[in-house]
Amino acid sequence: MTSAAALRSKKLQEQKARNERNEQQLELGIQELAAAQSPWTRIRDWWLPEQSILYDRVLLWLALGLLTFGLVMVSSASFPVAERLTDNPFHFVIRHCMYLVLGIALLATVIQIPSDWWFKGSGLLLLGALASLILVLVVGHEVNGARRWIKIGPMTLQVAELAKLFFVIYLGSYLTRRIDLVQENLREFIKPLVVLFFFAVLLLMQPDFGSLAVMVSIVVGMLFLAGARLWQFFAIMIVLAFGLTLLIIKEPYRMQRVTSFLDPWQDPFGSGYQLTQSLMAFGRGDWLGQGLGNSIQKLQYLPEAHTDFIMAVVGEELGFIGIVAVLLAVFGIVLRALLIGRRGLQIDQRFGAFVAYGIGIWFAFQALVNIGAAAGMLPTKGLTLPLVSYGGTSLLVSCVALGLLLRVDYEIRVASVKVAPRSGLRRRRATT
Repeated sequence: MTSAAALRSKKLQEQKARNERNEQQLELGIQELAAAQSPWTRIRDWWLPEQSILYDRVLLWLALGLLTFGLVMVSSASFPVAERLTDNPFHFVIRHCMYLVLGIALLATVIQIPSDWWFKGSGLLLLGALASLILVLVVGHEVNGARRWIKIGPMTLQVAELAKLFFVIYLGSYLTRRIDLVQENLREFIKPLVVLFFFAVLLLMQPDFGSLAVMVSIVVGMLFLAGARLWQFFAIMIVLAFGLTLLIIKEPYRMQRVTSFLDPWQDPFGSGYQLTQSLMAFGRGDWLGQGLGNSIQKLQYLPEAHTDFIMAVVGEELGFIGIVAVLLAVFGIVLRALLIGRRGLQIDQRFGAFVAYGIGIWFAFQALVNIGAAAGMLPTKGLTLPLVSYGGTSLLVSCVALGLLLRVDYEIRVASVKVAPRSGLRRRRATT
C-alpha cells in the first residue's frame, strides 16, 4: 500500500509539473501572439524580409502600386495633348494600357526563368545590345533630330532601354567571374570601362546623353559595391566627370540646357520655357494640390507632360504629399533591391546579388534625374520616371527588370530556407 501510494503521488507530481509547463508555454504563446498583433510589430514584420514566404511581397506591392499610379497620372496628363494630336483624348491611355498588360505578362514570364539562364547568356545579350544600337543608327526612326527608335508594327522600340538592362546583366556576370581580379588587378578593373566606351560612342551618335549618364552611374556604383580600391574609384570618377563635362561643352544644345537650368527665367519663352512651366506647376500644387485632373499646365502649356515632366503634373494635382508618396515608393523599391543584393552576397550568390545592385542603382539614378530635372534641380536629360511615365519600351524593360529582381530574391530565399522557431510557432497557430 505504501509503495502504491508513493507511486500514485509521484505520478500526480509529474502530471502537475507537466500542467505547469503547458501553462507556461501557453502563456508565453499568448504573450508572443499579443506582441505580434501590435501595430508596430505588424509593420516591422511586413517590411523586413522573411524566409517563411518565397517572394518579396513589399517589392511586389510597391511595384504594382507605382504601375497603377502611373496609369492614373498618364491618363490625367495626356488627355489634352492626345486630343490635339490625334483627335482622340484616350490615344495615349490606350497605348499605355497595352504596354502595361504586356509588361505585367513579361514580369510573370521572367519570374519563371532561372537567373542562371541570364548568367550563361550574358555575353550574347551584350552583343545583342551593341548590335541593336548599331541597327538603330541605320534604320531607326528619327524624332526631333534624335534617332533612337525602331518601329516594329504598331510598337516603337527604344533600344537604349534594352541596352541598360543587358549591360546590367553583363556587368553582374563579369563581376561574378572576376570579382577577385577586379579588386586586385587594374587591367580587370578597366575592362568594363572599355565596354562602356563602345556603348558611349553608339549612344552619343543617336544622340542619347541621358542613357549614357545612367550607364555611367551603374558602372561606378557596381564597381564600388564590388570592392574596387578607393584610388581606382576616385580616379574613374574624375575621368568620367571630365569626359562628361567635355561632352556638354562640345554640343551647343547640351550647353544651352545647362545654362537654361541655371537661370530658366532669363529666357522664359525660349530655352527656359519647359522648366519655367514645370516650376509653375509645382508652385500651384502647394501642399495638397489642385485635385486629380485639375492641372492647368498640362493644357498645352507644359510640353511632354505625360513623359519626362509627369512629376510636375503630380505636384500640381496632388501637391507636396503626392510627390513625397511617389518618392517613398521609389525609395522603397531601391532599398528592397539593395537588401536583396546584400543577402545574395551573404550566401555567395554573386550574380543575383550584383544584378540586384545594378537594378537598384539604375532605378535610383533615373528617378533622381527625372524628378530633379522637373523640379529644376538638374538639367533636363529626357529620362522617364520608371514605372510611372508614359513610354512603352521603358515600361516593358522596367517590368522585365522587376521580374528578374523577384526571381533573384526567390532563389536567394530558397537557398537560405531554415526551420526557424518563429515559423514553427506560426504553423502551430494556424493549426489551432
